[in-house]
Amino acid sequence: MLNLVILEDKEKKQPNRFMEKAKKLAAEKAVTYLQDGMLIGIGTGSTVFYFIEALIKRCQHGLKIKAISSSSRSTEQALTGGVIFEDINLIKHIDLTIDGTDEIDPQFRMIKGGGGALLREKILASCSSQMIVIADETKLVNQLGKQKLPVEILPFASLTTIEHINKLGFEGVLRKNQDGTPYITDNKNYIYDIFYPNLIKTPEEDHIKLISIPGVIETGFFFNLAKKIIVGYENGDIEEKNYYAI
Repeated sequence: MLNLVILEDKEKKQPNRFMEKAKKLAAEKAVTYLQDGMLIGIGTGSTVFYFIEALIKRCQHGLKIKAISSSSRSTEQALTGGVIFEDINLIKHIDLTIDGTDEIDPQFRMIKGGGGALLREKILASCSSQMIVIADETKLVNQLGKQKLPVEILPFASLTTIEHINKLGFEGVLRKNQDGTPYITDNKNYIYDIFYPNLIKTPEEDHIKLISIPGVIETGFFFNLAKKIIVGYENGDIEEKNYYAI
């Protein structure tokens, strides 16, 4: 059963059909990068949903790949369409990972984890030869911090961990299900969502502060992982951006 997350009223928006089209355009473009024999990583989220649908169609038309997924949600969707999966515990390397993002800046630094799979997403991305991010234009930002920063924490002594986080000057809430119980990740952990009052000046420093706290397993900051982003626009355009380190 999938966990349902309580969102604040400002986040309860009806889907923009033009933006949904933009997500689908980016996702369908990403599928063209798949080749026979690849082991691919599949992320999680609303844009990845369209990628999986396009992947299923290509596999039905003869594409021969195997997949690893970052969440039970994505796995169930792909398996239903006949995509063949590999055992993550038997592999050391992934050819290509396709995933979405909550935010991405010009340096390709990201905030991820809105769908609750940030730890597994980071593991897949880190063992991949390439990571392609698919997104609609609203995910492009000049500076991170408009979206919440998910932090995966252990349930054990979780209040103590949250107290340590707050003492560093961060403020947030423990993610909850609709019935008020804590949201549980596929790794059986909690997620503490940090809300920034202003845009983030030093995301790398914030990551180091948070990850150093006992009980914090991973943050939703993603650095030096994506090398390409495919962006779908409301007007129907598609843009590919490549990151070149200076």
